[in-house]
Amino acid sequence: MNSSDCPSQPYWNPYLAGFGLGLVLLTSFVVMGRGLGASGAFTTATATFVHAIAPAHAEQNALYSDYLGDGSRSPLFDWLVFEVLGVLVGGFLSGALAHRLKIAVEKGPRIGIRSRLVFAFIGGALMMIGAKIALGCTSGQALTGGALLNVGSWAFMWCVFGGAYAVAYFFRKQWI
Repeated sequence: MNSSDCPSQPYWNPYLAGFGLGLVLLTSFVVMGRGLGASGAFTTATATFVHAIAPAHAEQNALYSDYLGDGSRSPLFDWLVFEVLGVLVGGFLSGALAHRLKIAVEKGPRIGIRSRLVFAFIGGALMMIGAKIALGCTSGQALTGGALLNVGSWAFMWCVFGGAYAVAYFFRKQWI
């Protein structure tokens, strides 16, 4: 019997999953002294890569030098790098255990695969630019900032959801 013969498991209750995520966030504050986020891991990896190719440039660049530290150890030992790796491995294991692993492009009947991937790439690029401008990714702003009751984080989330609902109206026919 292969994995395609096994029925997929039902999704978790979203309220229980949200409660679990809150416990993970609380644990990260207690153990690490800071909240969750992902964009810092990607900036750390980029700074390390640039430093390997052009050390002088990376050390003189204000953005990269902040992520390189004092040079006593690799910046890839930053806990956010391990957090993102854990999310990737955990997501894969969760999908495998629930028999949900498959290669597919989720799309509506009125949009082609190429268009769907182009829109996904554009959306990802806009989120990346927004995360850099906002000095943090959506998870960092919403989860960590929201938990700390930062007004800017709450305003950010209202804008994210409001913007998503406003734009979704124009793309709804692609999914029906």
